[in-house]
Amino acid sequence: NDVKKVIISATHLIFKMVEIVIKTTPYGVFAIMAWIVGEYGLSLVLSLGKLVFVIMGAFFLQYLIFGLMLLFAKLKPLPFYKKTLRVQTLALATSSSKATIVTAIKDLQEKIGVSKHVANFVLPLGAVINMTGSAIYISACAIFFAQVIGVQLTITQYLILIITSTIGSIGAAGYPGGAVIMLGMVLPAVGLPIEGLPLILGIDRFVDMFRTAINVTGDCVVTVIVDKLDNSLDIDRYNSCCDEQKIIL
Repeated sequence: NDVKKVIISATHLIFKMVEIVIKTTPYGVFAIMAWIVGEYGLSLVLSLGKLVFVIMGAFFLQYLIFGLMLLFAKLKPLPFYKKTLRVQTLALATSSSKATIVTAIKDLQEKIGVSKHVANFVLPLGAVINMTGSAIYISACAIFFAQVIGVQLTITQYLILIITSTIGSIGAAGYPGGAVIMLGMVLPAVGLPIEGLPLILGIDRFVDMFRTAINVTGDCVVTVIVDKLDNSLDIDRYNSCCDEQKIIL
């Protein structure tokens, strides 16, 4: 009983800490952006805006690539995009791939026709190791840092960046801001300082929403393709028209 009370108390403490962090995050972001403007001027803020634009473009391209992956698996992309809209929106709102797992498993089975055993195994596994959006984000930020400090990356450094970004994205936690921690490990690997890491925090919360949506969409795509290769995907349900009552968010 004493051990149980200690665990429950520790859980409440952690929840309270998370609650405080969430409530103070907007003030922290404002403070960081104010510091960036005061320290580096508006020109750097405009550069961060360009970085956001590039990252969003990369995310959009990756979103289209998911459709091509489905086409290669001889599946129509449009039904998938429509029937996973609720999952993508949930990922966008929560910025947590872990928070979408239950909803994603349910929608993949009920709306898309993914078998239960594949959905229950592949999707949670993908939520841990398949972080496509995070890999894009880490790579783009590292190149941005290199350009800001005037460092010309070599081919070898680019290769190292590709490898470390991929590995770092796998290790990124499925909660808001997890990729920033991995970015702090990737930068030294290519000889870049981590002192400028706070610059990214000003845009991270906004980008994180779309980064998580890409991560979760990739998890769902891979799960569907694996189920198709396993010959257990309900093709008729996959291709059926979306029930408007079911996809209301």
